[in-house]
Amino acid sequence: MARQPDRARTAAVWTLPNIISMVRLAGVPLFLWLVIGPEADVWALVVLMVSGFTDWLDGYLARRLDQMSKLGEILDPVADRLYILAAVIGLLYRDIIPWWVAILLPLRDAFLWCLVPFLRTRGYSALPVHYLGKAATAALLYSFPMLFLGDGDGAVATLAEVFGWAFAIWGIGLYWWAGLLYAWQVRRLMADQDRRAPSFTDG
Repeated sequence: MARQPDRARTAAVWTLPNIISMVRLAGVPLFLWLVIGPEADVWALVVLMVSGFTDWLDGYLARRLDQMSKLGEILDPVADRLYILAAVIGLLYRDIIPWWVAILLPLRDAFLWCLVPFLRTRGYSALPVHYLGKAATAALLYSFPMLFLGDGDGAVATLAEVFGWAFAIWGIGLYWWAGLLYAWQVRRLMADQDRRAPSFTDG
């Protein structure tokens, strides 16, 4: 878990990776409109694919160009969660997923946001990035386009629905498992710092 970036990195806003992340964020309302408006699932899938590519690209460029910034660390996970939320809204609107799935995913994010104030009391800006969380996000972002494509007839739609639910079930499970690991890491961090704090008791 990294501490707050230095002043130079904190001030960096208009970097190439950040601009790519902003464009990625701008695709969220477009994706949602394609899903619940014209129900253009193929174009919505294209937007998701472009989003996935830019997700990799902005991180690669940030490391390659040494343009990592505090804003970039915020934009990347926010974009992931907004795409997940937009997909959940679209799937629920079209009666493709049950209501309990639509509640479980935002509930996990709300749970993690409740941990952020505790991190800030220890000088940290955000939750630690964990490979399990990345795997969960990837599984969910794979599942959503398949579930949309599965909302139809024919062999292709049937296969897409089966694989979509397989990725969704795994993704939801990993998403919550990663969330509980984040919470455990925060608990350990706070406990470790409390133990290292100087004691002013007599003797």
